[in-house]
Formats: sequence, C-alpha cells, structure tokens
Amino acid sequence: MKSYIEAGKAVLGIEFGSTRIKAVLIGEDRAPIASGSHDWENSLVNGIWTYSLDDIWSGLQDCYAQLAKDVKTRYDAEITSLGAIGFSAMMHGYMAFDKDGELLVPFRTWRNAITEDASRKLTALFDYPIPQRWSIAHLYQAMLNGEEHVKDITFQTTLAGYIHWKLSGRKVLGVGEASGMFPIDTATKKFNSRMIEQFNSLTGDYPWTLDEILPEVLLAGDDAGTLTAEGAKLLDVSGKLRPGIPMCPPEGDAGTGMVATDSVKVRTGNISAGTSVFGMVVLENDLKAVHPEIDLVTTPSGELVGMVHCNNCTSDLNAWVNCFKGCLSAYGVEVSMPKLYDTFYFEAVKGSADCGNVLTYNYVSGENITGMEIGRPLVVRTPESKFDFPNFAKAILYSTLSVLKIGLDIMLVDEGVKLDSITGHGGLYKTPEVGQQITANAINAPVTVMETAGEGGAWGIAVLADYMINKADGEALDAYLENKVFAGSKGTTLAPQPEQVEGFNVFIERYKKGLAIERAAIDNMD
Repeated sequence: MKSYIEAGKAVLGIEFGSTRIKAVLIGEDRAPIASGSHDWENSLVNGIWTYSLDDIWSGLQDCYAQLAKDVKTRYDAEITSLGAIGFSAMMHGYMAFDKDGELLVPFRTWRNAITEDASRKLTALFDYPIPQRWSIAHLYQAMLNGEEHVKDITFQTTLAGYIHWKLSGRKVLGVGEASGMFPIDTATKKFNSRMIEQFNSLTGDYPWTLDEILPEVLLAGDDAGTLTAEGAKLLDVSGKLRPGIPMCPPEGDAGTGMVATDSVKVRTGNISAGTSVFGMVVLENDLKAVHPEIDLVTTPSGELVGMVHCNNCTSDLNAWVNCFKGCLSAYGVEVSMPKLYDTFYFEAVKGSADCGNVLTYNYVSGENITGMEIGRPLVVRTPESKFDFPNFAKAILYSTLSVLKIGLDIMLVDEGVKLDSITGHGGLYKTPEVGQQITANAINAPVTVMETAGEGGAWGIAVLADYMINKADGEALDAYLENKVFAGSKGTTLAPQPEQVEGFNVFIERYKKGLAIERAAIDNMD
C-alpha cells in the first residue's frame, strides 16, 4: 500500500457534514485505506444558521492533515499526488458571490427555515415542489425581502460547489447537488429551462438572469477540472500535495448517500440518518401530485428521486446522552461515549411498543414538513404515562424518525411508490441492529445496513471520483457500483416486527395530534 499511495494512485473523497468534515482515502479495490476528520458546528448568528469561511477552510485543512497523519502512521507514506479527488457537502443553502469572488452575505445553510413565502410562491409558479432549503428559495426570499446584496450577485452556488470552485477554478456542480438548487429537467439532465424563464420574469431590474449566475451541471463520470496550484495550497498547508489531480463533479450528501448504499437504481432507496435525516427512493414514474413534503431531486447520473428531508434527527438524542454522561460524572462514574450510546439504544429495545404514552419532539431547529419554522425540543407525558428509562429512550429514538415517516408515508402509501430495497446509513445505525430495526418498524419495510455504511458520504464521493477515472467506456454508474464496488459486499437485513409496527403507528398518531404542543412552545418560549 505504501508504494500505491506514493505513486499517486489512491483516490480521496472529502465530505462536509453538519457536525464533521470527513476524508476517506480508497485503494485499488475501492475499500477505505485511511481517513481523517474534523469536528465542527454551525452557529446561530443574527437568527441565521451559518458556518464562517474561516471555519470552512481551517476545518478542511485540519481534516486533510489528519488524513495525511493517518497515512503516515499506517503506511509510513507521504501523499504527494492522488488518482482523483471528490468533494461533497450538505446540500442546499445559499452562497452568493460578487464579481470579485467575495461572499456577499454569510452562508445560509439548509437548516434555515426562513423562506416560507418564497417556497410557497415558487411552488405555485413552477407547479413543482420548491422546499425552503433549496438555494432558489433562498435567492427569491432575498429578492422579496429587498436585500441590497442581490443586485451584486454574479455567481450562486452551494458549499460543495464553493469548495470545488476554489480548488479547481471550475464553477460546476454534479447533477444531484444541482437538483437541490433548482429543478432539473430529467430529459436534458440540466436545469429546467422553462422554469428558468419563469423565474427570469420575476427578476425585474436586476443586472443578471438566473442562467447567468448558476453553475454548470455535470453528470457522474464527467471531467470537472483539476486541482490548481492555489487549490493544492488551500487543501494541504504542508505544501506536499502537487496540483493537476483530476476532480470529479462536486456532489451533495444525498447523492453520496445513494452511492454509498448502492441505491441509484430505480425502485431502490436509502435512509441517511445523522444530524438531519432524509429518505430517498429512485422513482419509476413522476408522482401524481405536487407534494410540498417531497423533494424531487436526482441521482448523480440524473435519475428522478423522491426525497423526504427532515432537519432534525440525532442532535436531541446526542444532547440527552451527554446529559446522562454529566449525571454519571457527577456521581463519580466515568463511561465511554460508545458505551453510553449502546446502553441507551439497548435499553430502548425494552420499552413498550408505543413508548408507554411518552411523547418527544427532537426539534432543535425548525421542521418544514410539520410546519415549524424554529425548534423547541420537548418531552411530554401524562401522569398516567409509563415513564421509565426504556420508554424514554425509545421515544427519543422514535422521534429521530417521526417526521421522516410522515413524509415517506406520502410516497409509499398515498402515491403507491414501489420499493424493492432500502438501505440505512449514518450515525443512527452505529449501534448494531437497534436503529435499523426501529427504522424497519417505522416504514414497515425491510432495511439493510452494509458493512461500509459507517463510512458514509466521504466514501461515496471517493467512489464517484474513482468512477470518473476508472469506468469502462459506456459503463453506467449503477453497473459500476454493482459489479466493481458492491460485488460480494456483506450486509444485514431486518424485517419489520408487526407488534412494533403497530406501536410506532400509535406513537405517530399521538405525535401528529401533539404538534399543537410544539407550536405552543414555539409561540410562548423565547
């Protein structure tokens, strides 16, 4: 492996998640051979969830440095070149730049539920669902607000597109990431030209049209440029990394999640459960109706996908586990975090199927699907509820998936979308079987977790970078994944448990009725 790395043949993927930036280096068999990471956290600044540019670059550089350190420790090797690089990040949000390449307003992440008016008006104009997270909703809301910076925009992109631009000089996006900015025409695999014309009718006296400020859309496998000398210095502050490395189209965490779970074929799906949670199904046909709860995005190769995106998943769970750690520490008991999480999960299994009438809302931030613009995490019970640790733990785990279930039921039940397989990945599935089983019970369908699931999107974007340089002529992404990446891969599949399915259904009906409690907390608690 030392000679392979030093020959510059290894492929690197880096993904900017909500709480962690992760780098994964893969070898000839496309399995991870080294990794690095950097923990970070968004900030609420003047009512806007954001990350500073300094945090973006210092985080990337530390993540890469940790990867280089891991390579040195494992193989006594130095990285000076790579076969290819891919960058990915959390989708959506708003990054607008002027003619000098300066960011006009602080980065507005997907987590901001501040574009309801724009989302509603654009959905009506396009007859196509435009969620509040989407970049076009943020742009139009800024226009509706009369924000001064809008007239100075010359380029708008996402976090993944920004990183790629600064490292390669190319203003491009992979089609999956682009589909979270603006609707894609699945026939042309480009931004929908009819809808661009409709939007341009709204721009009035602005000195730009939408098509002029959006990035170029590329498909998986397309050439997206190379690492420039300036980019190499930005990525590797040690100066050892040489420029000229091929770069694949930057993708979003939805697309890399599909790749990491072999879910790019029609009638396959995946659930990515971390800080946020989203479930995706590759559709055979268009949906019969417009559903604001369903994002219509694409795979990295441009196939239509129905996605349910929920802003909140494990953040409240993490807060409770940390609270219990503090409690134990106060008693002089020190327990490792993995042990704390595993115990929390395994105790949840012992809870009643409906959580004993204990109700929780994990809304650290707003939740568009249930109409909450900001969050107020809650635990609610009656005097008669069976309030014990197993039921409490189970309710916390149920709440991580409750909004997802509401959205997926629209596709799988109301629309009758067919699903052959669904795969779970992300932090919710680190403890063996528990999160996986609860997911199967929530959606009433078998759920598979693969051995590679813990590698997540950083591995997924590394695989896309490898696909770009190693695919055979005419080899489609789904065939490449099936034959070269996942052939012989191992995983476990858990079927839903009828009694637990019914218990989750009871919980979710109680959850829907209790949304008025969440609304009251938002309205009355500053």
